[in-house]
Amino acid sequence: MIWFYQAVGSIQDFMELGGDVLWAIMFVLFLMWTFILERLWYFYRIHPGKKREIMVAWESRADTTSWYAKQIRHGLISEASILLKRNIGLIKALIAICPLLGLMGTVTGMITVFDVMTYSGGGNARAMAGGVSMATVPTMAGMVAALSGVYFGTWLEHKAQTESEQLEDLLHHH
Repeated sequence: MIWFYQAVGSIQDFMELGGDVLWAIMFVLFLMWTFILERLWYFYRIHPGKKREIMVAWESRADTTSWYAKQIRHGLISEASILLKRNIGLIKALIAICPLLGLMGTVTGMITVFDVMTYSGGGNARAMAGGVSMATVPTMAGMVAALSGVYFGTWLEHKAQTESEQLEDLLHHH
């Protein structure tokens, strides 16, 4: 249990080092990974059942060649595609927000450095170091947060497109 308290202490030290913007980055990162995990859950746990339901609904139809049947097929594929692509745009937006929050941290950290310089002159390097860390740590954190989601954001988008195309092919051949 000691390791837990040490980890929490390290996280608190890191958050103090980077300033308030790190809390916003942490919140966006938490939100992003919640949505990524939700999409993974959907693709591997829920979508296979939905796919079977759509296949059964299509195969139970007597008519699969008329104009009406093609419209129903198109509707089934569209509904599945919407469910597959849900929250992917939001995930990509959260990925884009992370570096921007990091840059905001850079600006606020530099403002702190300039405030220190105003009151103590340029000679107090120790006082300026806090502002410099507040300027660099959020930038790094924002970039790391964005990079942690870039692969999964792209992969999820590709997976949704592939699953939608596979469903279209399955319904087309029957």
